[in-house]
Amino acid sequence: MPVPSLQIDLMRHGQTTGGFAFRGSLDDALTHQGRAHMQAGYERHGPWDRIITSPLRRCAAPARDWAGADALPLALEPDLREMHFGAWEGRTAAELMETEPDALGRFWEDPLNHIPPGAEPLVDFRDRVLAAWRRVCESAMGERVLLVTHGGVIRLILLHVQQRPLSDLLGLEVPHACLYRITAPGGAGQGLQVMALGNDHGPIREGVA
Repeated sequence: MPVPSLQIDLMRHGQTTGGFAFRGSLDDALTHQGRAHMQAGYERHGPWDRIITSPLRRCAAPARDWAGADALPLALEPDLREMHFGAWEGRTAAELMETEPDALGRFWEDPLNHIPPGAEPLVDFRDRVLAAWRRVCESAMGERVLLVTHGGVIRLILLHVQQRPLSDLLGLEVPHACLYRITAPGGAGQGLQVMALGNDHGPIREGVA
């Protein structure tokens, strides 16, 4: 089967040892189950020509293993890091419902205008992610690229590809270890298409990063 002019697969990391919380910039390791779910997706939906990953180890550790095992080029892209959640880093939604229920509710309803205290502004997060996305697209012509990253990053890319507003961010399902395939038979920017390949490993909001 011929490779589309553009094929980029987005994989979210699996479950982490930190549990269901706002992980953000925290560098937690994967659980055994989280790693196994990612491995299953990698084996089921490849092959790829190269891998690009967030530098955080919940993404980079399996990406390094795969690149080494299959002799694939590997690049770390800092702009594919998750959003920094400020004072909410490491805290669960259940904890915040006890201590800051109004602030949490405003964030779920309108993340553009109600970010956590000290968090990265959502517009800044979007801009750095989409800058990285454009770089990936420009370099991916004629290749099958696997991009290993985070829930928030994948949501932003899907919104961009589907031409949806930023206000829809938290309405997209991006479970742990899910895969989305983005293709453009005519090349980057020419009729981008999105296909969900494997989205059965977890809920949408409990693992937001």
